[in-house]
Amino acid sequence: MKNLYLILLFVTLPSFATEVLETKNYRVSIESRCMEGEVSCSNYIYKGMSKKSGSEIQLKGSSWHTKCADGSPCRFLGYQFKNGNITYYVHQDGLLEVIQNKNKVLLSEQGNWL
Repeated sequence: MKNLYLILLFVTLPSFATEVLETKNYRVSIESRCMEGEVSCSNYIYKGMSKKSGSEIQLKGSSWHTKCADGSPCRFLGYQFKNGNITYYVHQDGLLEVIQNKNKVLLSEQGNWL
């Protein structure tokens, strides 16, 4: 019985995995604090660092998906993080975009996942 409790505890713990995106000017790490198997999650941490200035930013955000006909999440697109009226998008293919007021592109830089 004790082993069953340990197994259940392990299954319900969040999975702390980190992915790193390297672009010409930025290094971004995305840390998942989501439960194993969760399709849509709003518990990701963005840590971005400018290679030029060394300045850093940390934001909390979510996975980003297309919507199925029933409104549930479908295809995974990447991650999104909000900081006031600025949204940071980290695309699955390695594109880093920073958008202000939903339409002004502040940054669009292709990178590689390490």
